[in-house]
Formats: sequence, structure tokens, C-alpha cells
Amino acid sequence: MILEKLRDQIVALLVLLSVWFFAASMANSPLLPGPEQVASSIYIEWTQGRLLENLLVTLQRVVISFVSAMILGGLMGVMMGRVKLINRIFDPLLIMLLNIPALVVIILLYIWFGLVEAAAVAAVIINKMPNVAVTLREGARMFEPELEEMAQAYKFSFSQKVVDLWWPQLFPYVMVATRSGLALIWKIVLVVELLGRSDGVGFQLHLAFQIFDVATILAYSFAFIAVVQMIEWFILQPMEKYATRWQRGDQRD
Repeated sequence: MILEKLRDQIVALLVLLSVWFFAASMANSPLLPGPEQVASSIYIEWTQGRLLENLLVTLQRVVISFVSAMILGGLMGVMMGRVKLINRIFDPLLIMLLNIPALVVIILLYIWFGLVEAAAVAAVIINKMPNVAVTLREGARMFEPELEEMAQAYKFSFSQKVVDLWWPQLFPYVMVATRSGLALIWKIVLVVELLGRSDGVGFQLHLAFQIFDVATILAYSFAFIAVVQMIEWFILQPMEKYATRWQRGDQRD
């Protein structure tokens, strides 16, 4: 199964590269560089040290924003899902945050606090946190009452409830919030860097845009997409596989 999936992905990638190469050859324009030109740009940026340096800066912002948004949004969502009063109080705020454009939040924080790192990270957190809260609120609402009664009958401690009762039921919703969060956060981070930072992938995209260097724009874009894909393959998928063993009844000591 794994080999078949890998084979299909390789075939799809080769087809995409072939179409891209053909389209670039037909256009014959610097505005549509071919795969070999983008690969050359990646090599140049890497050997000069700019690619790795800016990738690490952007990745650091993504990690800080992602972890903060997951914790704050998760706590908010679970409390809203379990306590009706809290839900009634914070639901209007949640709706407002969901509907404010990300660009507006970024601009306002830069105006209020200046072009500083804290404002950049806070803008990303504020834009992602309500999505996490909505997802986990639905998960908290779906807790099985029979399991709650069982935990009460067997006098589960708080830590036992968290680990053995609540976390397994919340985990699918956490994974949904995690995957959608990564897809959203790194895009917002690039906008934040483009508008108000002097380093990171977004800043490099801004510099390349000023001289219409499409090859460099694609080079940084593909490099960071590759990083996010590695996170999916080597962190999220193994974590999901390990944590959901209890659902298949094959958990081992």
C-alpha cells in the first residue's frame, strides 16, 4: 500500500513537471521559468546561505504561532463546548474574529505596536486561534455522556480523564485543526513578513517581486512547501498513526 501510494505520487509529480517544462518552453519568457531555472535558483540561494537562513526564520515564526494558536484556541474551544455560559459570552467574539480579514489584523497590529516581531507573531495567532476554537468546540460537544458517567462511577482523577477520556475523543478534531492550521499559518506568516519584516521567506518574495524575479519566487515557495510536506510525512502522520491505535484495539504496553 505504501509503495503504491509513493509510486502514484512520483507519477503525478513527473506529469506535473512535464507539463510545466512544456508550458515554459512554449512561453519562452522569464515570467514563466522552467523547472531547470527554478532548480538553479534554489541552488544559488542555498549555496549563498540565504535559503536556509530565511527558511529557519519563517519556520520559527510558524512554530511559535502554531503552538500558541493551538493552545489558546484549544482551551477556548473546549471550554465553549463544555460550558454553555462561556459559549454564550464568547460566541460573538469568535464570530467577529472569524470574519475579520487577516490583512486587516496584520495592518492594525503593525500600526498600533510598530513593525516588531511581537506584532507579527500576534497577528498570526489572532488569525488562526478562532479556527482552532471552532473545531475543538465541536469536538467537546461530541463527548460521550456514557463515558463521563463511567469515569464518575470509577472515580477517575483529573489526569485520567484528560488522558484516557477526553483526549481520545478530541484527537480527530485536534488533527483537523492541526492540518488546517499549518496550511493557513504559513501563508499568513509570509504576508506578515512581506508587509513588515526584514527577513524570512516572505521578505525574500517581496525583494524578488520588485525585480520580477519569478524563478526566485518559485524557488522559495517550493522550498517552504517541501518543508511543510516533510512535517506532514515525518511528524503528523506518525503521530496520528501512533495516537489512534486505541481505536483499532491494537495498543500495546
